[in-house]
Amino acid sequence: MNRNGEEEEVAEKRRQRRKRREVVQVSLRGGCLAASATAIAMMLTATEEGVADVYGFKLTLYSNWSFSPSYQYVVGACTATMLYSLFQLCLGVYRLLTGSSITPSRFQAWLCFISDQLFGYLMMSAGSAGSGVTNLNKTGIIHTPLPDFCKTLSSFCNHVALSLLLVFLSFIFLASSSLFNVLVLSTA
Repeated sequence: MNRNGEEEEVAEKRRQRRKRREVVQVSLRGGCLAASATAIAMMLTATEEGVADVYGFKLTLYSNWSFSPSYQYVVGACTATMLYSLFQLCLGVYRLLTGSSITPSRFQAWLCFISDQLFGYLMMSAGSAGSGVTNLNKTGIIHTPLPDFCKTLSSFCNHVALSLLLVFLSFIFLASSSLFNVLVLSTA
């Protein structure tokens, strides 16, 4: 009788650990969704007009996120990641509420791991592409007389910089989720 009680206690602790791990997984999905959606919102609102003085000439500058293919790539990657995270979040919440396991099989754990890796690399790629253009906007082109745009268009640059920060944060959420899938695979 004592042995049976110990086994039940061990099984209960195992269920509680699994439940905590699954809540963390769902939280990571929610964080990725929030970071991706906010990154899209910040990038889509990145527009500004200003006047720059270039060698005594007044030059009207207007910038919009859609002028740069790199920023368009950021918006596309964030949209795809946001939709993926929304799907995974809804599935995870549903499974938590019904009491079933979030990753019921090794196949599904592998599928989630691979998907998290793909979307994580997509976000890292988009963030890197956008960072290059943002750095050029901030520093200007050294060998030409073009000044940096961020002196004149500081609001635009701030929106883009915050969006890219959130892109990299989304990558961290995806990498952490991928790590949890590795834990699931190693204990299964």
